[in-house]
Amino acid sequence: MFNESNCTVLLVDDLAENLLVISSLLSPHYRVLAASSGERCLRLLASQTLPNLILLDIMMPGLDGYAVLKKIQETPETRDIPVILLTALADAGSEELGLQLGAVDYIIKPVKPAVLLARVRTQLEAHQARSWLKNQNTALEAEISRRMAENDMTQQVSIRALAHLAEIRDPETGNHILRTQSYVQLLALKLQDHPRFTDTLNARYISLLSRSAPLHDIGKVGIPDYILLKPNSLDAHEWEIMKTHSKLGSQAIEMAEKDIDHPVEFLTLAKEIARWHHEKWNGSGYPDGLSGDAIPVSARLMALADVFDALICRRVYKQALPYEEARLMIKSGSGQHFDPDIVQAFLDHFPDFTAIAERYLDCD
Repeated sequence: MFNESNCTVLLVDDLAENLLVISSLLSPHYRVLAASSGERCLRLLASQTLPNLILLDIMMPGLDGYAVLKKIQETPETRDIPVILLTALADAGSEELGLQLGAVDYIIKPVKPAVLLARVRTQLEAHQARSWLKNQNTALEAEISRRMAENDMTQQVSIRALAHLAEIRDPETGNHILRTQSYVQLLALKLQDHPRFTDTLNARYISLLSRSAPLHDIGKVGIPDYILLKPNSLDAHEWEIMKTHSKLGSQAIEMAEKDIDHPVEFLTLAKEIARWHHEKWNGSGYPDGLSGDAIPVSARLMALADVFDALICRRVYKQALPYEEARLMIKSGSGQHFDPDIVQAFLDHFPDFTAIAERYLDCD
């Protein structure tokens, strides 16, 4: 509700009698500040609590009302204060110029008390309403941002929890999730400007890709312990069962999608990665024997990240390879196992990959 006693009006006029008359009209209703020049007005605005409205004379020596109005509009702290121009100039051109410069109203002198009070009240009420709406919008935006951040954090924690389900089943993988997530993100960033990938690898895609990458091995929760935890090489039958983890992972994500009303972008990438990160560039991978560009970009990136991490980490059935040996093996897989351009990005930035490996080291 509008409370006029809380409002301050700044009156600017070079004639003392005008200041006295108009102040006497306003002071029963509002707190009134007075300035006898344009320069004094600007000093008051810079040094005191800002008024809720300014009544500004146009014809003043030194800085006239138009010049003061321009300064008010140019200053971020004062541009939202409503300004009513007071003038003896009754021509349409003067009024039009004042409104163009940002004045909210234009009152011809000599002022009529009832008209002045009505227009001042109207502009103060409108200003209060705008301020209230602005504050409400700011509060609403802050609440939306808070909830989005909360939802984002919940989503990331949920993804990590699901990913750790697979990791718990296969404890030797350790920080495999963190390393492969970082490798994939690094590869995507380095390939952003590559002609073959520029249409796909935008900032939004890379963010979703990084978020979905930890789910690449979620299907391992469906693999029996006697296979998943076997301390030596798998036989042919066991290997066929192990390979089903890619389909199991994508099917699990697909089932989760059916429980929601609308598609979730990162789940689309998560399905791609889970199902096809063991496909090979030459078509000899699994589960669907995809080749070349038929393999989604997300899965091609994860394929290299996953293999590199497997090479440099110890397992019960093998020793970790030195970084340089792993680099050479990835290089030899270019055009066979891996997309050649992705391999080149890996080779060009190899020190960054070893830095990630060292940061999340747990192979011992």
